[in-house]
Amino acid sequence: MIFGKETEMLEFKKTTGEIKEAIISIASILNKCGKGELFFGIRNDGTPLGQQIGDASLRDVSKAISDNLKPQIFPTIDVVNIGDKDCIRVIFEGNAPPYYAYGRAYIRVADEDKQMSPEELETFIIRKHEQVSNWDSAAARLNLSDIDAAELERYIGRANAAGRLDYSYTEPLDILGRLKLIENGSLNNTAEVMFSKDPQLEIQMAIFATNVKLTFNDIYRTSGRILDLVDTAERYIRNAMRYRVIIDGSQLARKEIPEIPHVAIREALLNSFCHKNYRTPQNNEVAIFKNRIEIYNPGTFPEGITPDDFIRGVGQSVHRNPLLARIMYYSKDIENFGTGLKRIADACEDANVRYEFRYNNYGFTVIFYRPPLWTSDNMEKNIGENGGNGIVSQDIGQVTGQVAGQDERLRAIIEYCSVPRSRKEIQDHMGITSREHFSKRYLSPLLESGELSMTIPEKPNSSSQRYVSPLSMTKP
Repeated sequence: MIFGKETEMLEFKKTTGEIKEAIISIASILNKCGKGELFFGIRNDGTPLGQQIGDASLRDVSKAISDNLKPQIFPTIDVVNIGDKDCIRVIFEGNAPPYYAYGRAYIRVADEDKQMSPEELETFIIRKHEQVSNWDSAAARLNLSDIDAAELERYIGRANAAGRLDYSYTEPLDILGRLKLIENGSLNNTAEVMFSKDPQLEIQMAIFATNVKLTFNDIYRTSGRILDLVDTAERYIRNAMRYRVIIDGSQLARKEIPEIPHVAIREALLNSFCHKNYRTPQNNEVAIFKNRIEIYNPGTFPEGITPDDFIRGVGQSVHRNPLLARIMYYSKDIENFGTGLKRIADACEDANVRYEFRYNNYGFTVIFYRPPLWTSDNMEKNIGENGGNGIVSQDIGQVTGQVAGQDERLRAIIEYCSVPRSRKEIQDHMGITSREHFSKRYLSPLLESGELSMTIPEKPNSSSQRYVSPLSMTKP
């Protein structure tokens, strides 16, 4: 008679002489499935052999489990007859993983017991805490007076326009209740990171001089609500990117093409906050290198699936922060759950941009590789090859005399200076911390080209100096 085969929840041992191996199997099954059964007196192929059972046999098994398996469990241990053979059966269950056998943690893989590495154990513990209590719905140290009512009202307006909420704005307490952001008088963490006046949420961004994190041209760190940080980071990346200008005669306006699609950049930023592990003190990061742009968030990828599963449409959405995801979905900041990576992939493939999704036990990174053909030398070659066809392709910022139309970051400064601004105001607005870098890269070229003027030209170093776009002074 064959009793059956071993599984992730079922283990066989020939005798109680294999008690150590049995306890390891119990720990493995508990860590993987939370419950299972183990039999002494059955061969691993399921053939009953029987077990010599004395008065102390069950007590010895119970004591061995109690002494060598932590945390402690209270299994049911009895004698069962299988194929006319007496066997010992252990039925066990536990809801306090990770379980350790002889001081080590194991995990069940099919019908085998695998010892966890330190990295695997750390990930296991993090995921355990996430499953016990979702961070996004946990109570925050926040009062109703800390909520920005104007921001909440704007959100409801956007959700109404998206057709995903059918009620109008009334007042904060009512709206927060409808959105499930307040319960028993306590606001939760989602309310804080989306609508509070002073959320404790940060992002760090940097532009590096080469392809490694060694020398940086600019570094910027700021705090704010999630959508404010997404807007700031998107603007920071856009301003650092190169653009092509195409004039093909089919339209009056010229067409500006970014090296990385804007929709892919924004989708990656939204995903990085939606799926972040907010329990860690580590911040989201943007790193801009000469050859790539990286968007990182501290949040492990769902176990058992890969980014490619989502791109192929076979991955089931797993939300670390389901309430936060729902709030972002209502306002159409994210689309259907689980489609973000596919949207990034589709946008990059349409633009012929190489991308990569990289993940480990600590976080997830979206990498956009900057097209090498977009250097100034290649742009000049491209212009020469296509000039006879009536197509002009230029790298914005490479051709002098067209500053305002060719560099989005310079253009943003000009627009901001429609009223007189101080140097510090402009730097803060653009997220540039280095005064030397700002003056050399932005302020001096704009002054030399005449796109900006000083309000006190006779005293260029005056503390009262302001900068203004001459175009704004000609407007009625």
